[in-house]
Amino acid sequence: EVTGQVTSGTGQIWLDKNLGATQVATSSNDVASYGDLYNWGRNTDGHQIRTSTTAAGPVASGSEGANFITGVSDWLNPRDDTRWNGSTKGTHDPCPSGFRVPTETELEAERGIWDTNNALGAFNSALKLPVAGYRGLSTGALTNVGSHGFYWSSTVSGTAARRLDFSSSDAGMNALDRANAFSVRCIKE
Repeated sequence: EVTGQVTSGTGQIWLDKNLGATQVATSSNDVASYGDLYNWGRNTDGHQIRTSTTAAGPVASGSEGANFITGVSDWLNPRDDTRWNGSTKGTHDPCPSGFRVPTETELEAERGIWDTNNALGAFNSALKLPVAGYRGLSTGALTNVGSHGFYWSSTVSGTAARRLDFSSSDAGMNALDRANAFSVRCIKE
């Protein structure tokens, strides 16, 4: 269900909170605004819950269940670059109807208008992006919660995928292994 939306300075319409969050961030480290953490290319199937059970990967599509897949760079075998499908909504996109996972270009456009290139700029933006941390691919442990924000894009980069990350000191786009689990902020189709 689509509850709140916000229009950023780029003119794009976004959901006003992370997928799985119960509220819009009131501060950069507002725990209720952190939301869920997704492996790249996965739908909302239970794995995104911060305390979901883990299972060793890689796995075939359809056999992942609600487990967070660990121990591999890509949770899926064979790899599938089309699951989130770039600028058109993919069949495994977790965003609600009318929204999709943003591209690297769309996230970069938002970062480009922040007042500072760091976590403060992310929170001060129209999107109110919190420092929700991530779930690491080796064991599924939560990491950097309350200090770093990591947001998936739908853009693939070789065997990895592109993501926005920010901390108190800086922000940028990087490629990272798809078995990591990051926040998702949906953009209007």
